[in-house]
Formats: sequence, structure tokens, C-alpha cells
Amino acid sequence: MRLILGSQSPQRREILNFYALPFEQVSSHFAEELVPFEGDPICYAKTIAKGKADSLASRFPEAIILTADTVVFKGGKVFNKPETEQENFEMLKELNGSWHSVFTAVAVQKEKKQLIGCEETRVQFHTLDDGELQRYHLAFKGTDKAGGYSIQRGGSVIVKRMEGCFYNVMGLPISLLQELLKEVGINLWDFLAY
Repeated sequence: MRLILGSQSPQRREILNFYALPFEQVSSHFAEELVPFEGDPICYAKTIAKGKADSLASRFPEAIILTADTVVFKGGKVFNKPETEQENFEMLKELNGSWHSVFTAVAVQKEKKQLIGCEETRVQFHTLDDGELQRYHLAFKGTDKAGGYSIQRGGSVIVKRMEGCFYNVMGLPISLLQELLKEVGINLWDFLAY
């Protein structure tokens, strides 16, 4: 069995490393920025996760391919990875003091069989002043994260309340991952690492 994690995300690698499950991490090189957002964050995230899996299928035809896409959604708008530090700070200001949803779509492909699911977690930020937001922004560079923030370690100081899977916000919901991997013959219970 060969498992390919089609993502350069260190957070997804960290989550998979919870298990004694051998995998290779490669970039999908899928141009996700070309996928238009048409109002439905679940459809959008699933389309990107599927695109990443499809782009790897011909390179690794014998492998099980795992890809994912995470988006932050609030007020009809998606917040992807910010392209600049200024955009990152503006995102934090827009999310400040309010609820938003984090959607992670996960795709698992084995030969011609492709499975895609999506998880939602609701997150509420504390109401912070500009000085606190600036300190957070400087401490936790968010240009490689959807929504421009980090929930793990000290980054969680921004979070007031959360409903749903913590690991979904990190980029790989474990319950959904287990459900999809079981369909292609991988049971995470067999790879528990102590």
C-alpha cells in the first residue's frame, strides 16, 4: 500500500503523523486559484480537493491519494490563504469578534474509486483591538493558512468558542479522514501510535 498526501501543508503532515501510517507528501501542483467561488463553500472546497486528487492520479496510478482543501467562510465570502501581509491583517479584522465557518473537503482516491466528503467547524473570535490584532499577526504569520490565522499552539488565543472538530480547522478532520480511508482499506485504528 502506498499513500500519497497531495499537500505541502505542515499541519496536514502533523495530523497524519499521529498514526504509524507510512505516507509520502507531494505537491499536487493544482491551480486552485483558477477555481471560481460561486457562493457555495462546500462545493468550492470539494471542487478543489477533487482537482488536487485528479492531478495526482496519473502520476501515482497504483497509490491511494489523499488531498484536502480548507476554506474559511463568513457573510457569503470565502477567505483563502492571504497573498500579502496586509491582506492577512485585513482578514483578521473582518473575522474579529464574530463567528465564521471553516470547511475542509477531503478527497481519497484509489484507482478509479474517488470519495469526497466535507466537514464544517464553527469558530468565534474574541473581540480584539487593533494593537492585539497586530501583535497576533506578527506572532503567527498566516499567509499559508486559510483565513490567515493559526488555531494550534499559541495561535488559539484568538479563539473564544468553537463548535465542531478542532483538526478540521487545522486542515484535516480526523473523523472524516477515518471514514473515507476505511472505504479504500485503511483503518486508522490499525495504525495507532503511542
